[in-house]
This record gives sequence, structure tokens and C-alpha cells, in this order.
Amino acid sequence: MIRIRRRDTAAVAALGSMVLVLFWLFGELGLLETVVAIATIAALSTFYYLTISTTLNPLPKNRSARDRGDVDPDESLRAKIMLENLPIPVLLIGAGGRIEIANPAARDFLGLGAVTGHLSAVLRQPQVLEAVSAALRGQAVDPVEYSMMAPVESHVRAFVAPLASRDEPALPWRAMLVLSDETSIKRADRMRADFLANASHELRTPLASLAGFIETLRGHAKDDPEARDRFLAIMFDQTERMQRLINDLLSLSRVEMDEHVPPSGLADVSGIIDDVVDVLRPQLAEKSITLDIVPAAASSVAAVGDRDQLLEVVMNLVENAIKYSDAGAGIALEVTTDLSRDQAERPGLILGEGASRLTLAAPAYEAGDRFVAIRVRDSGKGIERRNLPRLSERFYRVDGQKSGPREGTGLGLAIVKHIVNRHRGGFTVESLPGSGSVFSVFLPISKRQIKASETSIG
Repeated sequence: MIRIRRRDTAAVAALGSMVLVLFWLFGELGLLETVVAIATIAALSTFYYLTISTTLNPLPKNRSARDRGDVDPDESLRAKIMLENLPIPVLLIGAGGRIEIANPAARDFLGLGAVTGHLSAVLRQPQVLEAVSAALRGQAVDPVEYSMMAPVESHVRAFVAPLASRDEPALPWRAMLVLSDETSIKRADRMRADFLANASHELRTPLASLAGFIETLRGHAKDDPEARDRFLAIMFDQTERMQRLINDLLSLSRVEMDEHVPPSGLADVSGIIDDVVDVLRPQLAEKSITLDIVPAAASSVAAVGDRDQLLEVVMNLVENAIKYSDAGAGIALEVTTDLSRDQAERPGLILGEGASRLTLAAPAYEAGDRFVAIRVRDSGKGIERRNLPRLSERFYRVDGQKSGPREGTGLGLAIVKHIVNRHRGGFTVESLPGSGSVFSVFLPISKRQIKASETSIG
């Protein structure tokens, strides 16, 4: 009986995978959706295949597995090893919605501790809980989709299947719950739509200008050297702006694609600042701006994050400070380490009485977390309080804050915010009209570094 059911399970899984491949070949499904669907079928089939011996046909008490000849005595161990190594979250739910088994992927996904409890305590999604309850009554249920917007946006598809059990007559059913993270698929679809909409909207004006200048140069201005040089210079500026716009849109799309997956590496903040200074030295010299760097207390500060993305954050903030500061002015870059969340987010009014502060992104905080703060202060005109909430919106530019021929694309601070969100950090702005602005980013410090510093102090 077990062998027959296992054979049928493998056949159904293979047939379902072939159907999905056919849908992909005929263009009904995208490649990414097809791969995710096949992986989900494989996970469900594997789990059912490995648990069928205990749920459908348990061994008689007076016979060993080896005596039966059709069950390997080490099979349960192999099933456990395979379940633990599955990258897809899988849970077995028992009586009353209690979690009986959860593989490591499920524990990480739901934030489960060493002791499992009720599913409703860790997954507050009514549709999923209703589907699990129906499965515990032996009913077949359809997949359920749910979304979460905090702490970061995520989209999940839940597959629930009832499992029969003969060793508990009072409760003959359990439920298997498989969670498939489809955030990347949803983000990819939205990214394509947003990119086309944003690019078509923002590129319309410079393209129209280029077309007009080309038409003029082909007409009455073709024999006027002075007009030709002036128009060509304007056309070059417009072309550069379109190039910066496309690069920023691509960068923003890449950041949004992975925003739900926090980085796990370490980045040396001091090294990042040195690289930013080297890259922006020509821009500083062009406007005769001095950059005052206040070093961290420690020679090397390791923040949890992606080095390239954090380099882009600091680069954007310092480049904005250069753009919006007058020639010959001074800007400051300060790094402060080992801060609590309150110390990093609310350090006191840096610009003095009358300044306004706003949190553009708040960090996900756990007890004991410490942060490194990177603050960039410019010498610009400052920003009025009413404009602060919109600073991280795409393409938003403050009136009167134009920066000349190298005017920005309005995407820099949006990129900063999304990168900070991915790093589970914070982003604040403080400004005082007439005195400039201070943009602050604070990032979690490596737990190992915190322990090392506590050990050295002790």
C-alpha cells in the first residue's frame, strides 16, 4: 500500500511539473513563476512521500521495520535530515493548531524560538489559520495568499494539505503548511511597470528638448556657429541628465527587488568614507568646498550590511551636500559609534533652536541593539518643515533648491531610504531655513563587535 501511494505521489508530481513547463513554453507563465511552482510541488511531494509510512500505515507493535521488508529502519532519520535541509518553510500542525514540526527554514521565516507553540501566536493571518483549521477537519483547501507591509513589504503563498493519522483516533487529521515567499515575483512585476511609467514620464521633457534643438540646428541655425555651440552644450547637458536618470532608476529597481532580504555581511564604515572622499574630491575642489570629517571613536567600525549599497548611501548624501552648498562653504561628515536607538535617532537639535527633525525610516529594533550613526551636514539654504515628509519621494525636488547644470534626478534620497530599510536601519533629516540641513543614517553594529567591546571593557 505504501509503495503504491508513493509511486502515485511521484507520478502526480512529475505530471504537474510537465504541465507547468508546457505553460511556460506556450508563454502562459513566466520563467520565475514556473520555477517557484515546480519547487513548491517538489517540496509538498517530498514531505508527503517521506511521511506516508507513519500517517497511513504505521508498523504493528510486534513487527520491526526490517521484518516487514518494505520500510527502511533509517528512513525516518533520512526524512528528518531532508526536511531540515529544505530551503522552503514547512510545518506540521497538530491538534488545536499547535506546531509539532517546523524545519529550520520555517523557524527563520516565522521567527520561532527553540520551543514551538500555537501557529496563531506567530502567524496572524486569518485566512491561513482558517485553511489550517479546515485541513485539521480533513477538508482539502486552496492555496492562500497574504501580504505584510511591516517591517518590510512581503508577499507569501501558503499551501495547506490535510494528513491522515491512525495513531491518534481522537484526532485523525494533521495539517501540513508550506510557505512560499513570492515577494521577488511581485516586486519584479511592479518594478517593470514602475520603471516604464517613471522612465516615460521623466524622459519626455528632455527628449522633446533634444528634438527641438536638432530641428533648429537643421534649419536656420545650421550656419550660425555661436547658436550651434550653445545648442550643442544644452543638448549635452540634457543627454547627461537622461543618463543619470536611467542609472538612478535601475539602481532604485535593484534595491527595491532585494529590500525584503536583509544583508548578512559586514561593511567597514571607515573604509567606505575614505572611498567616498576619494571619489568626490574633484567635486569638492570644483566648488572650493571643505569637507570636515569627524572620525569614529574606534579605528574600524563594522556595520551589518552590503558594502556597495552603503557606499551608495554615503555617496548620495555627501554629493547632495556639495550640490546644495554655496561655493567656498564647508560641509561636515560625522561618524558616531555604539549608540542606542534613542541616541542615534534623537541626538538633540544639531542645528539649534527652531530646527525641525523628521524620521524618514525607523529601524527594526531588538533589545541590546547598538548602532553606528553617519551624519552629513551641508551649508545650504535649509528646507522648510512642510517639505520634510516628501524628501524621500521619487522625483520630488524642493522649490528653490535647483543645483544648476548638474541638477539631480530626484531619486537619490529615495534610493537611500530603500537601502536603509533593507539594512533594518534608520534615516532622519533635520533642517533649519538659513542654516542648512543634517541627514543622518544609523545602521546596526555587528553583535560580535558589541561582545568584543564589552569584553575589552570588562
